[in-house]
Amino acid sequence: MSILKPLTLAGRSVRAVVFDMDGLMFNTEDLYDVVGQQMLERRGHQFDIDLKLRMMGRTANAAFEIMRQACNLCESIDELKRENDHLFMQLLETRLEKLPGLDSLMAWIAARRLPLGLATSSRRFLAEYKLQRFSLTPHFQAIVTGDEVRHGKPDPEIYFAVAKQLGVEPTEMIVFEDSVVGSTAAVAAGAFTIAVPGKHGESLDYSHVSLIVNQLDAPAIQEIFG
Repeated sequence: MSILKPLTLAGRSVRAVVFDMDGLMFNTEDLYDVVGQQMLERRGHQFDIDLKLRMMGRTANAAFEIMRQACNLCESIDELKRENDHLFMQLLETRLEKLPGLDSLMAWIAARRLPLGLATSSRRFLAEYKLQRFSLTPHFQAIVTGDEVRHGKPDPEIYFAVAKQLGVEPTEMIVFEDSVVGSTAAVAAGAFTIAVPGKHGESLDYSHVSLIVNQLDAPAIQEIFG
């Protein structure tokens, strides 16, 4: 077996890679748009881009509290989550897709023999459902979800937690994120952070990250993993 040269990036050793999930691995941000619009239309409101961006990347409790306050809703967070879950699961069954470049990037990481972690604001049951749909669960050596931390993104707690599970320092991780909230958390943890903004975030400020690319198999990413 050939011996790979250790991966270094910006003067630091890389010992693990961590992914966000929604909007990075899967097209779920588009599906959340559909669900958000359905929920608010029932209540005489519109799910506009401003509200979308304020909710994006946050835990369910934090996101629905933002929706409650923005639209002056009387329902509890738990009631909104139950309604959201019912609508969202229906869409996942028929419209869930991997985003471009995911398979290539996962193959490059595997070829580098780097452990892979997941740090998602999604709740555990939703994260597991999405991974299992594409038989991706075995590829991840550590998974931390939004309902398993006290402080959601942009707090870095979730990245400290996944680093601990992987047995590395946060500064030894490459993190891929699509949202400003998520990438802010990764940077605060000390990780080398790569932003892959989707259409929702392409006009936002990602100047805090180390690298910005348009999709997961961009030439700059391929160059990193050799």
